[in-house]
Amino acid sequence: MKSLRFKLVEIFLFLSLYYACIAAEEKIQKAKRTYIVHVDKSNMPETFTDHALWYDSSLKSVSDSASVLYRYENVVHGYSTMLTTEEAEALGEQPGILSVLPEVIYELHTTRTPEFLGLGKSTTLFPTSDSMGEVIVGILDTGVWPELKSFDDSGLGPVPSHWKGECQVGKNFSASSCNRKLIGAKFFSKGYEVAFGPIDETMESRSPRDDDGHGTHTATTAAGSVVPSANLLGYASGTARGMASHARVAVYKVCWLGGCFGSDIVAAMDAAVADGVDVLSMSIGGGLSEYYSDTVAIGAFTAAANGIFVSCSAGNGGPIPSSLSNVAPWITTVGAGTLDRDFPASITLGNNELHSGVTLYNGKQLSDSMVPLVYGGNVSNSSGGALCMAGSLIPEKVARKIVICDRGGSARVQKGVVVKDAGGIGMILTNTDTFGEELVADAHLLPSAAVGQKTGDAIKKYISSTRNPTAKIGPGTTKLGVQPSPVVAAFSSRGPNPVTPAILKPDIIAPGVNILAGWTGAVGPTGLQSDPRHVNFNIISGTSMSCPHVSGLAAIVKAAHPEWSPAAIKSALMTTAYTAYKTGQKIEDVATGGPATPFDYGAGHADPVAALDPGLVYDATIDDYLGFLCALNYTPNQIKSTTHRDFTCQTSKKYTLGDFNYPSFSVPLETASGRRGGADSSSIIKYTRTLTNVGAPATYKVSLYSQTQAVKMSVEPETLSFKAQYEKKSYTVTFKTSSMPSGTTSFARLEWSDGKHIVGSPIAFSWT
Repeated sequence: MKSLRFKLVEIFLFLSLYYACIAAEEKIQKAKRTYIVHVDKSNMPETFTDHALWYDSSLKSVSDSASVLYRYENVVHGYSTMLTTEEAEALGEQPGILSVLPEVIYELHTTRTPEFLGLGKSTTLFPTSDSMGEVIVGILDTGVWPELKSFDDSGLGPVPSHWKGECQVGKNFSASSCNRKLIGAKFFSKGYEVAFGPIDETMESRSPRDDDGHGTHTATTAAGSVVPSANLLGYASGTARGMASHARVAVYKVCWLGGCFGSDIVAAMDAAVADGVDVLSMSIGGGLSEYYSDTVAIGAFTAAANGIFVSCSAGNGGPIPSSLSNVAPWITTVGAGTLDRDFPASITLGNNELHSGVTLYNGKQLSDSMVPLVYGGNVSNSSGGALCMAGSLIPEKVARKIVICDRGGSARVQKGVVVKDAGGIGMILTNTDTFGEELVADAHLLPSAAVGQKTGDAIKKYISSTRNPTAKIGPGTTKLGVQPSPVVAAFSSRGPNPVTPAILKPDIIAPGVNILAGWTGAVGPTGLQSDPRHVNFNIISGTSMSCPHVSGLAAIVKAAHPEWSPAAIKSALMTTAYTAYKTGQKIEDVATGGPATPFDYGAGHADPVAALDPGLVYDATIDDYLGFLCALNYTPNQIKSTTHRDFTCQTSKKYTLGDFNYPSFSVPLETASGRRGGADSSSIIKYTRTLTNVGAPATYKVSLYSQTQAVKMSVEPETLSFKAQYEKKSYTVTFKTSSMPSGTTSFARLEWSDGKHIVGSPIAFSWT
C-alpha cells in the first residue's frame, strides 16, 4: 500500500511538472517581442499600390493588435513590430516575406592619439580642410552633448550640399543645438520603449542628448574640433582633437539605459544612408549569426553599397579566442591597442618594496605615513569579498585601511565606492589571470591604484607574510613615451573569425586604452550616480574607443581620395598597417607578454599617413560580395535577405572563399584525420587576388615571410607591372600544406613593394 502511495505521488508530481512546462511554453508562445520583418520589395502583390498598405495588411492578417514600429526603406526593406512566436512564424510563411528576425539587444563596447598616429606631422598627402569638411561621419551611440568646445564650428564652411538630415528637437535639445560642425542629430527609441515602456525622462533624455557619455566620447574621438588645454582632472593635458577634426558629425542616438535595440539601430542606419553620411561608426556589438539574420551586417551591406565606409568595434571579449563581433567582410572590424601614455602611481609597502600602478584619482591624497593594508577576501563575510562586491566588506575590519580588491565581477570604479562606503580610505585594484598585466586607469572616488597580476600577487604575498601589513599610495602623474607601444589590449576580442574562418578578423587595431575625449555634462567621469564631479573630457577604454579612431582615419582617406570605394579605403588602412616596432620586434600582446599575432591585431596597427598613399589596393565590388555569399552556399533567398538583390549563383561557376578579394588571408586547414580518406599528408590550396594601382606607374615584386615549415608558399607571377593608374593585375598564391595537430595555428606575411610602397597582407593558418 505504501509503495502504491509513493507511486501515485510520483505520477502526480510528473503530471504537475508536465502541465507546468506546457503552461510555460504557451506563455512563451503568447508573449510578444519585437521582430524585424524583411520583405522582398519587388514582389509586392498586385492587389496593393503602396508598400505601406502591403505591410499593414500582412501584419493584420496574423495579428489584430500589432502595429508597425518603424518602416525601413534603405538598409532594409520592411518594418519592425511586436509579435508572438506563433504570429511571427505565420507571417514568415506569407509570400514576399524574406525573413522575420527576432530583435537583438546590442551593448556598447566600452589627447595624445593624433600625435601617436602621426597626424601631427606636416605632409602634402593630407587633404585640405575644405575637402575634409565635405566628409560627414555618422555616429550610432548614446547621443551627444552639443555644448562642448569639441563641436565648435569656427572656421568651417557651409554644410555639405549632399547632407539631407536634420536636427531633431527633444527634451533639452533644440534646433540650435546643431551647427556647421554637429550638422545633424536624431534619436530612435521605439524598440526600446515597447520593451521597457515610456522613457523615464527624470532618468534619461528622450532626445539626441547624451546622458551616458559614451556617444559624446566616440563622436569627439572620430571628428572632434581642436580644443586647447584639454585634460581630465589635470591628467593628459594638451590639445584635444578628433582624428578628422574638420569633418562634420551626425549623431544617431540608439542606445539607452536598457541597451541598444536592433529595431532602433536599423532605423538609425536607414536614416543615416538617406541623410548622406560618408562614414558610419558603430561601437556596439551583439550576438553572432549568419549574415542573412544579422541586422547590423545587413544594414552595413546596403550602406557599403551606397559608398559608405562602415567601421565597428571588435568587442571586449579578449583574450578569449573567437570572441569577435561584427565580422562581415564589408565591415571594418577594429581591435584595441595602447598609446605611449600612462598614468603611473607609486605603491610603497611596509617592507619598503616599491611597486607601480595606474590611477586617475585627483582628490585629497593619503598622508605620507603608512596605512594598514588588508585583502578584501580576508575582511568579508561573503564569497564576494575578494572582488569587493556591494555589501561584502565588514566595516569594522576595513575602517581607515587600504583594501586590496580583485578585478572582475563589477565595475572597477564601483569597487572603490564599496571600499569607501565600508570606511576604507584607499584601494589597490589587482588583476587576476583573466586580465594579466593589462592596466586600465580610472578616475576613482578615493585614493586608488590598479596593478597587474604579478604585482598584485607580490602585494598579497607580502600581506600573508607579516602580522601588520601596511602601505601607502602616491599621487598619479602623466607619463609620455611609454615603451613598448602599442601593445594589444587584453580585452580586445580575438580571432579566428567565428562565423567565416576563411576571412581574417579583426581587420586592424587602433588606440583604445586610456583615451581622452569629450564627455557628457550629465554624469561624472565614473558614470556613477554617486560621482558629483563634472568634466568636459574623460579617459576611458574599450574597442568602443578604437573604432571611432578608424572611422576618423577613414574620413581623412575619403577626403583625400573621394573617388575610392569603402573597400579601397579599408584596404589602404590594412595594407599599410604595421606589425612591428621601430626596433624590428613584433607588436606585443599584453595578455601573454609575448608577440601578438594576426588573430589579435589583424593586418596590424593603423598608420594613417601611409594609408593616404598605399600604392595598391584590394578593391571589392558588389559582385565580389555576391560571389562571397555564393561561396558560403547561400540560397537566393538568403542572398536577397542580406543584400536586397535578386541574384542566383551560377551552377557553372566555381565560387571559393579563397578568391574573395580581401586584403588579408586566412587559410583554414584540416588535419589528415579530418580529410576524406585520411591518408593524404599534404594538400594544395590556391588563393587568387586582384590589386588596383592607385599610384604612379610602377613595378612591384613580391616577398613572402613565414614562421612555419608546414606550409610551402609560392606566388605567380612574382612581379606585377602597372603602366597606368587604376590598372588591375591579378596573382595567385599556392599553399602546399602538411598535416599538423588539430588546434595548431601559424602565421606568414605577403608583401608587394616597388621600393617606395609596401603593400602588406597577413596570412593565418589554422588546423582543425
